[in-house]
Amino acid sequence: MKLALFGGTGRVGSEIVRLALDDGMEVKALVRDEKRAMEVISGADFINGDAKNEEDVKKTIANCDAVISALNTDKTDTLSKSVPLIIKAMKEEGIKRIVTIGTAGILNSRFEEGKYRYQTKESKRKKTFAAEEHVKVYEWLQESNLDWTIICPTYLPDGERYGNIRSERDLLPEDGKKITVADTALFTYEELQNQAFLNHRVGICY
Repeated sequence: MKLALFGGTGRVGSEIVRLALDDGMEVKALVRDEKRAMEVISGADFINGDAKNEEDVKKTIANCDAVISALNTDKTDTLSKSVPLIIKAMKEEGIKRIVTIGTAGILNSRFEEGKYRYQTKESKRKKTFAAEEHVKVYEWLQESNLDWTIICPTYLPDGERYGNIRSERDLLPEDGKKITVADTALFTYEELQNQAFLNHRVGICY
């Protein structure tokens, strides 16, 4: 399998790249700075460019079999600008499978029907910009006819793999507090292939 990866130099993205390469997979990663990217990870086919540029997105996705997006908002509109381009390029290439990293804020509220967690007291975050950006991605994927999954971790500290990951379709498991970057990356990579949560969000935590 040949994997196109966006956000490959970020905390979760770089871990996913390592997992894929260790598994013998070919990886094409769109990066803004190839020199810096090579310091973080080695062995991937780097494409220098910008995820908000349609041609750069097309180059990254060309001849691949699946896509993972670990892009985050960084307090910008990168996420909402890039994902429509990714969806369009996937359709043009005939690629169906995409897994993205979201946030627990866009999972369903467990206590207020019809609301996302970030719209209720279940979320501790006061600022909603990032969640609103991730909701746009969720809505676009719902309309895309692609085989998508959105991985929605709660508080995401650095750390090794601990295992015992709890997951729930469209909800955050009860009393979920955190999950490490390493376990989030592993869950994402495994979901790419096992498709246990096809066309759903999945909340993950310990």
